[in-house]
Amino acid sequence: MGRAVPAIRILVVDDDEGVVDFIATLLEKDGFEVGRVTDPTRVEEALADGYHVVVLDLMMPKLDGLEVLRRIRAIDSDVSVIMTTGHPSLETAVSAMKLDALDYVRKPFTPEELRAAIERVIAKKGLTRSPEELLNRHIGETIRTLRKEKELTLKQLSRRTSLSVSLLSQIERAESSASIGSLYRIAGALDVELARFFGDF
Repeated sequence: MGRAVPAIRILVVDDDEGVVDFIATLLEKDGFEVGRVTDPTRVEEALADGYHVVVLDLMMPKLDGLEVLRRIRAIDSDVSVIMTTGHPSLETAVSAMKLDALDYVRKPFTPEELRAAIERVIAKKGLTRSPEELLNRHIGETIRTLRKEKELTLKQLSRRTSLSVSLLSQIERAESSASIGSLYRIAGALDVELARFFGDF
């Protein structure tokens, strides 16, 4: 179980250097790898380093956040974008969402508000932060694959294991970690060794 978890990389884009330092320091303490950009015209260049999430200010000189977001989408349709703004409006929020911004945080925000937005985006994208999450996902995917190979529905597996459909669904989606007792029951119902769930993890 020594598989390394790749660090989640976040790019912070804001023309205010103090804001960039604040966000970057906060995220680095939380274990993220953080890139910093204070010149919005340099975002495309920075993205070449490969990031999972961009925290992007809406109001900047030279280029506003929506134009930067359009440029990001022209070269990377997958990176998750969180918009930040001190002047929220329905119009800009709608425009940002049309360009696939995943979240919208109002300034001034607390560390907890920013962390919550980051966690929501990470969960939406299925990114993994800890070895335990990685293991839970591996087990869930293995169970789902074996269940489908045997053409069993969650309801049928529930009857065979006496575990609720809701719990089985949460285990498969890695939203809940399964106890060893539950895994034994699932292994028995799927007619496989318990070790099969851990594979080469």
